[in-house]
Amino acid sequence: MPSQPPTAALNRCREITRLHSHTFYRGSLLYPPEQREAVWAVYAACRVGDDIADSGLETAQAQLDVWWQQVQAAYAGEAQEDIGRALAWAVARFAVPLSAFAELYAGFCMDLSGYRYRTLPDLELYCYRVAGVVGFMMAPIGGYRGGEETLQAALSLGKAMQLTNILRDVGEDLRLGRLYLPADLLTEYGVDVAALQVGRVTPEYRKLLEHMTTLARKWYAEGQCGIPLLEGRAKYGVAVAARLYAGILDEVAANGYDNLNRRAVVRGKSKLWLTLHELHERQPRPDLCPLNWVTGGYTRLRSERP
Repeated sequence: MPSQPPTAALNRCREITRLHSHTFYRGSLLYPPEQREAVWAVYAACRVGDDIADSGLETAQAQLDVWWQQVQAAYAGEAQEDIGRALAWAVARFAVPLSAFAELYAGFCMDLSGYRYRTLPDLELYCYRVAGVVGFMMAPIGGYRGGEETLQAALSLGKAMQLTNILRDVGEDLRLGRLYLPADLLTEYGVDVAALQVGRVTPEYRKLLEHMTTLARKWYAEGQCGIPLLEGRAKYGVAVAARLYAGILDEVAANGYDNLNRRAVVRGKSKLWLTLHELHERQPRPDLCPLNWVTGGYTRLRSERP
């Protein structure tokens, strides 16, 4: 196990997290310092693979294979680059399963293969692989009670967040030649893909999105059941991230379900209000004063000295 945290590598992971997901980063700040850095390391490693899958390059599959080899090297303590060293440090301290990264790799390969989602179970498998398993990565970092039940709740929360991303980005994905909405639901609701490609939001399309939004909210509700079983401040970080992501669904609806021409965004003031509201609703309520966190940490260190 590395004796000292790789500070420069972890700082890079922090910047990747902050730049690529304001919502996830905001939630991570509620974790204690060592857990927070591990969250950044895991997120950054996932982000690198995701960027490769989204790159559109002819060499993307070869690059993704290299990424998977680097993840395995990190678990073996043999990482050579910054993000790998940060990940190696994180997984040496917390029981983040390599199998979760293996599922993530399989999900990225689905993207690169041009996988078509014929049915809702096809899409659910994708959501499980590229986001659901992230719950399996994060739960051991913060700690949890409740065993498999809590992990299944974390899985549902990850799927809900991924489906939220999909519902936010339909227009952007179409411009990249991707469509994640299942073919059977498109047929059931009478949605013409050609109309979507020219940005036409029809009543049929709105009904389909209402159906998909209801499913996402169902997964959020299942995920919420596991949050009280998370340990320490981790529960607050996850709760805030979940609430902010769910807020994207509210914005999609507020935009008249026009996710073809507009990108739903939860603005800064709304994020702050949702964050404070979520923390106010949690029991016990967290102490949000950083000075108290530092004082508490110093007191614990003093008590642990021989």
